[in-house]
Amino acid sequence: MNVLIVEDEFHASERLSELVTDCDQNINIVDRLDTVEDTVNFFKEGKEVDLLFLDIQLSDGKSFEIFDQINLDAPVIFTTAFDQFTLNAFKVNSIDYLLKPINSGELKNAIDKYKRIWQKKNNPAPINYQILKEVIKDASTGYKKRFLVKFGNRIQFKTVENISHIAADGKTIYIISNENGRKYIIDHTLEELENQLLNPSDFFRINRKFIVRIDAISDVKPYYNSRLKLILHTPCEHDLIVSRDRVGDFKDWLDQ
Repeated sequence: MNVLIVEDEFHASERLSELVTDCDQNINIVDRLDTVEDTVNFFKEGKEVDLLFLDIQLSDGKSFEIFDQINLDAPVIFTTAFDQFTLNAFKVNSIDYLLKPINSGELKNAIDKYKRIWQKKNNPAPINYQILKEVIKDASTGYKKRFLVKFGNRIQFKTVENISHIAADGKTIYIISNENGRKYIIDHTLEELENQLLNPSDFFRINRKFIVRIDAISDVKPYYNSRLKLILHTPCEHDLIVSRDRVGDFKDWLDQ
């Protein structure tokens, strides 16, 4: 079985590749792409795959743009950070989706579903990609309500109301609980969170390492070099400083 992975986050792509091959040693990953453009070109060159793993949000646009440019016959398993209740329509089209961070058991179930539906039927029901385009558009304009988080060897979820702020430590991204200050790893970048997933009325990126939630702010104080320092209701192990180039936008955000 030949598989194509389209995922714009390098580490997420690597992890998915490893999980897929661990799940079935007979799977051949023919390529790993990260843009709408590369995916369109891949299929325009006449290449074919049995199964496509496709992230909804890619580095140069949304997945539905692929369906606008080519007729895609391969079945798709979507990988996504969006709320599962928004995406129930995917299952109507004999397609599955996986919520990030991807769980190996759920991945195996999705691949098994593909094998049941597609490999054992000579003429499986066609996929209505027009419906999929509309579903992806709807999903990609919504904001996240909760996050799956890693805590030890367990998977939990935290609602956005549970978040005090979000921090980057190298390539690792944490949400910090406003209940106890505990940190939880999430599988997103700050760019994804700032530009796509979080409601900008509630969250603001104060510098390259931190995003804060409006209800978490207790006080705002002047700081040297024309910057601002934030005091949160939940104790924070770092100084939360609004960078000078973001101070004006931050004040406008507070004054909405």
